[in-house]
Amino acid sequence: MKSSFKDIVNSDNVVLVDFFGTWCGPCQALMPILKDVKDELGDAIKIVKVDIDKNVELATKYQVRSVPTMILFKNGVPKWRQSGVLQKRDIVNIIQTHG
Repeated sequence: MKSSFKDIVNSDNVVLVDFFGTWCGPCQALMPILKDVKDELGDAIKIVKVDIDKNVELATKYQVRSVPTMILFKNGVPKWRQSGVLQKRDIVNIIQTHG
C-alpha cells in the first residue's frame, strides 16, 4: 500500500521533502548529500523525493518554482524551505533546529 504525501508529512517524524527534476544538474548533486544526511540522522528524519514533472499538482500546491527545493515538515506543517543545494552540515543543522 502506497502512503499518500499527506500521510507521510503528517507523521510524527520530521520529514524533509526534496522537490527535484530528473533533468536538473543541481538536483543530481544534492542526491548524495541527502543520502549522507540520512546516514547521519537515521530514524530521526524521513527524506522523501518528489519529481515535479510527475507531481505537478503537489509542486504547484507548495509553490515550487525552482529545483531543487527542500521543505521540512513537522506534523504536516512546513517549518523551513530553501531552493538550491546546501551542504550536509547545513541541512543537518536545520533539521536539528526544527526537529
